Amino acid sequence: MTENKPNYNIREYLAYLGAVALEDRKAVFVGTGLPIIAAMLAQKTHAPHLLIMFEAGGIGPNLPELPISVGESRTFHKGLIATSMHDIMSLSQAGYINYGFLGAAQMDRYGNINTTVIGDHDHPKTRLPGSGGAADVGSFSRKLIIIAAKQSKQTFVNKVDFLTTAGYLTGFGAREKAGLPRNTGPHRVITQIGVYGFREATKELEIVSLHPGETLEAAQANSSFPIHIPEVLETSPTPPPEYLRILREEVDPMGIVIGK
Repeated sequence: MTENKPNYNIREYLAYLGAVALEDRKAVFVGTGLPIIAAMLAQKTHAPHLLIMFEAGGIGPNLPELPISVGESRTFHKGLIATSMHDIMSLSQAGYINYGFLGAAQMDRYGNINTTVIGDHDHPKTRLPGSGGAADVGSFSRKLIIIAAKQSKQTFVNKVDFLTTAGYLTGFGAREKAGLPRNTGPHRVITQIGVYGFREATKELEIVSLHPGETLEAAQANSSFPIHIPEVLETSPTPPPEYLRILREEVDPMGIVIGK
């Protein structure tokens, strides 16, 4: 950001943008870090009936504070059901998950994600955490939200080194041909530069909004593939003071994820 220094840091902003992407009375499958933060913020503000689901089996918790993993006791606090990973994945496969949240070490123009290795699979430059439940989340969520905190030519790539989680594969219709459910797939990509969506006709990435102070030139300079631009380009919203207060005082008061 180059103008008018904001009163929030980039991780707070990404959490806020993730939160406002979530609707009330929907189900969201969250992972550790910013996805939990975003879901908690949404539940404490505009989406009090948001149903949060964790891979380890917690469904519908009212989180008192930030859990450090998706399997610790607080992910079941005042929850509706304490069940198993098998049931969570079965619910996902049955189409009960509205939103999924994932990160990405690499992503291509169709929202295909690599979180397995950088470089050759057998002799990688970097070995990453792998899929976990990410392939399931990406396969079955109706609207997948991807947070890529460091958009660059190394993260927005022409071809992922390893396909961990299917996005739109090679474009419109490819998911369905591969056997994945209709009306599922990547919905939004949130980076430090802007918020992106996918063109309906081709399922290629296009920018939806630029963050205050950011430019189209910066968006393109930090991508290995062309960024499509819509006729109407919006400015990303800025967090209201009450959202920042809740984020800092109630959701992550120790600054474990959002920093200090």
